[in-house]
Amino acid sequence: MKALKNQRPRLSQIVLLVALLSTICVPATAQIKKMPKIGYVDGGSRATTGHRAEAFVRGLQELGYVDDRNIVIEYRWAEGKLERLPELVKEIIHAKVDVIVSSATPAIRIAKEQTSVIPIIMAGVTDPVGNRFVDSLAKPGTNVTGLTHVAPDLTGKRLELIMEVMPGLSRLAVLWNPNQPGQSAAFKEMQTAAQIWKLTVVSLEARNRDEIEKVFSGSTNDRYEALLELPDPLIFVNRQLIAAFTVKRKLPTMYSFSEYVEAGGLMSYGTSFPGLFHRAATYVDKILKGAKPADLPVEQPTKFELVINLKTAKQIGITIPPNVLARADKVIK
Repeated sequence: MKALKNQRPRLSQIVLLVALLSTICVPATAQIKKMPKIGYVDGGSRATTGHRAEAFVRGLQELGYVDDRNIVIEYRWAEGKLERLPELVKEIIHAKVDVIVSSATPAIRIAKEQTSVIPIIMAGVTDPVGNRFVDSLAKPGTNVTGLTHVAPDLTGKRLELIMEVMPGLSRLAVLWNPNQPGQSAAFKEMQTAAQIWKLTVVSLEARNRDEIEKVFSGSTNDRYEALLELPDPLIFVNRQLIAAFTVKRKLPTMYSFSEYVEAGGLMSYGTSFPGLFHRAATYVDKILKGAKPADLPVEQPTKFELVINLKTAKQIGITIPPNVLARADKVIK
């Protein structure tokens, strides 16, 4: 009996220890649960395009996703060196992300070539169908979906605005990258639209930064009187260089995005890229909840903003008509 009495406390201690271990193991198991991982690939840097990432994160937070709490975001920045994108996309795929997000057309193309399984969200590209990312906007049919920043008649609206600022304009230069799929078609569309205004279009082709510098150093103002760009990652990452050239030559410019105007360009008319990234978060939410990208229609923008840089207007000797200035959504002074 004495021996049995001595064993009872030991048995109760064992029971208590098992109970204690059980309470410790439950939260430990919960922590082991894999959090969804988002791969974010950007052609720029945190300093130049970080505001887009911030808009994307805000969109996620509004949907209940917080980085390092219930999701993980793997960032990759090309720092303006677009030749790094293949390596960065490869890294993201090897990181076993659940979804890839990017607005860089080359990055999306590379990702689609390397995986048909991981969903890819476009945070605004020029021509998803022409680039063969999707079968159609209504029915993507692939592992790619998201948003495009192009809408019908945007080209015509930009031409209309530049003509209001420069009513005597006759020769318009168009800066574009012929190496980018879809750009040739966009350039032809520009030529067709320019005919309505009886404008002569001067083609400025640039495939890399060196060619951008060559284009401007080898041209003169008497060949054209204003400049318009076709949206392209190469041109976008070199926007400060382009702005410096055009201001030096006192050349009026019309761009697709406000970032160009913030870098010193004269005007822009188009959708807000931070707005597109904010909206891209809703696609991530649907994908993480089980939706298939092939079934999610690609969205076109419905809201556009006119941004004008009055400081640049003064530098190049241009007066913005009051009726144009009154329509501006943002004015930089």
